[in-house]
Amino acid sequence: MNLRHQIVALAIVPLVLAILSVTTLLTLQSTNLVQSSIDTFERNMLDAKKTELLNLTNLALSAIQNIYQSAGPDDENAKEQVRAILTGLDYGKDGYFFVYDYDGNNVVHPRQAFRPGHNWLRLLDPDGDQVIANLIEKAKQGGGLHQYKWEKPSAGIMADKLSFAVGLDKWKWMVGTGVYLDDVFTQTAAAKADLRSSIGNTFWTVALIALPAVLIVFATCMLLNLRERRLADSKLKQLTQRVINAQEEERSRLARELHDGISQNLVGVRYAIDLASRKVNSQSLDAATAINRGAEALNGAIKEVRRLSHDLRPRVLDDLGLAPALQALVHNFTERTGIEANFSSIDYKNMLKAEASTALYRVAQEALNNVERHAAATRVDIIVSTNAGRIQMVVSDNGNGFNQPPGKDKSPRLGGLGLRNMQERMAHFGGLLLVKSDVEGTTLTAMLPRSAMLKSKPAANAA
Repeated sequence: MNLRHQIVALAIVPLVLAILSVTTLLTLQSTNLVQSSIDTFERNMLDAKKTELLNLTNLALSAIQNIYQSAGPDDENAKEQVRAILTGLDYGKDGYFFVYDYDGNNVVHPRQAFRPGHNWLRLLDPDGDQVIANLIEKAKQGGGLHQYKWEKPSAGIMADKLSFAVGLDKWKWMVGTGVYLDDVFTQTAAAKADLRSSIGNTFWTVALIALPAVLIVFATCMLLNLRERRLADSKLKQLTQRVINAQEEERSRLARELHDGISQNLVGVRYAIDLASRKVNSQSLDAATAINRGAEALNGAIKEVRRLSHDLRPRVLDDLGLAPALQALVHNFTERTGIEANFSSIDYKNMLKAEASTALYRVAQEALNNVERHAAATRVDIIVSTNAGRIQMVVSDNGNGFNQPPGKDKSPRLGGLGLRNMQERMAHFGGLLLVKSDVEGTTLTAMLPRSAMLKSKPAANAA
């Protein structure tokens, strides 16, 4: 896998993880919300059952109230009447009243005829709950609810049952009735099953939507990557061609300089030496003059070589820094062209990196070359200053400026190779090149950020 594919994979993996995280979070939140709703539903159902039990118990107590209040503790006739009333007070297949005395003996049980007359105090349900003992305890405390497992008459199976027990203290009886909770639990179980199914469907729905989305994003990234790569390749080819063109242009310039300058001077030196040799051989009196002319021609060739060397890489830039190099550049420009050139520099604390100094020097050199060739100017000013810790160089002339494009846009055309090279030199350091040109002249501003400065070293502690 190449670097491009790795980058795309690194872009896709977080997206997939984000989608999975969001899907999981939504699933958990949905689960919690629905579970809370189911729990609320179950509590409401249980509350409704409790209210129903209280109403049924109050109904039974109202039915036996007159008999119980007028009877004595040992009134067997009244007890028999109450047993008959409670036995007949059933509601539905599984709704009935039961009575136990405080010792655990069954007094009334309409659905299980084998229980009356026997003691069930130690009866345990499948969960180990002492059902009768706990119900009697609730009755002695003034009445209360108790949940346990009991055989459901209509189904013949053990089921959860919620009963309310109240005491008839005068007779030491516990009267109770209950409702079975299996229908409540069946409804909640069905709701939970629906919840699991719904959550599963939601998860797969989101996954089926997210997966094509990820694939589309991946394909889009690949297409964009391919397009960017083609653009980059095209720009690289253009840049390579521009570099080749710049090299060829520089070689052509050097060839012209060598042919028109040094070569001509050396030819003159050769002729002067030949002339001096003939005069010496003929013992002419002006032989010394011929030799002096040859020496002057040789000095001119030496100066031309030095000038070319200075143009290629000025030693003063490496030895003394940017400001002296620019001062020498301006001086040589005035000497060579006759155009008035001025240079000023404000002292700045931080020093530029060597590469940044070279970049500013080349920008100034290229700007002066443009002034010499195209501007027809009589004056050039170069000012180097600092602005908020950043280096700024302004090159301005009073020449004829750039040709302006038609229309409202008055920005200069920056299509020339020299200007593009200057812009790229500044961009390499994160800097900026601004060009303003009109009929009054051209102003070029080159700015470098603080990152182009050398980091100041802390002073060493005195020994």
